[in-house]
Amino acid sequence: MFQFRDALSGERKQALLAFQKQAGFRFKDLDLLNLAFHHRSFSNENSKSRVNNERLEFLGDAVLGMVTAAELYDCMVDRPEGDLAKTKSVVVSEDTLAGIALSLHVNEYLILGRGEEMSGGRGKKAILADAMEAIIGALYLDSGYKAAEQFVLGIMIPQINLVLENRHHKDYKTLLQEHMQKQFKNVPKYALVKKTGPDHDRTFWVSVDVHGTVYGPESGKNKKEAEQAAAHVACDALGLE
Repeated sequence: MFQFRDALSGERKQALLAFQKQAGFRFKDLDLLNLAFHHRSFSNENSKSRVNNERLEFLGDAVLGMVTAAELYDCMVDRPEGDLAKTKSVVVSEDTLAGIALSLHVNEYLILGRGEEMSGGRGKKAILADAMEAIIGALYLDSGYKAAEQFVLGIMIPQINLVLENRHHKDYKTLLQEHMQKQFKNVPKYALVKKTGPDHDRTFWVSVDVHGTVYGPESGKNKKEAEQAAAHVACDALGLE
């Protein structure tokens, strides 16, 4: 049973009402929606607030997976299980969810600890993706499966179509690894070359060794992004697009 209660200011209530209007749903309990935006960094720094959105994220991940899997099963009737799994991994990926979160301006509603705020937490893909899953979990608890399903389909069907049309943002690390394993029975080797910039705005530079050929270094706001950029260059050079 949901027990979280936070003293919502009039300004916060108006902000949450504006968010749900643009997202296309309506919560019975705004406290539950508010909880979906509470990152653990805030609860870690505030003794009066011991709760965060991680339990909602856990629930939302399951709902998101179920709705997306069912939609793929219906729309990819001529595809084997492997194709369904690969498509699902792309459309529910951190990159995809973070992009959807930004399109809904989720970053503007996040409640972060001071340290996370200072380190650019509002732009971190992991935090944004987790918040999207928490919102889905909150909607499921507040309004039931059908409401959550309707919202998930609204954000996921365009992503599914992009994948089926091969116009989606590709996971180049996975693409490169599959190529390496098939051709050389080996995996790419990533190396952090350098880090530049101040602590709160770091840029990471990573290269990748593909069977003796090094590509990069390429940059990103974290190691994961830099590895994707390096893998992208390697995939382009190897004709794996």
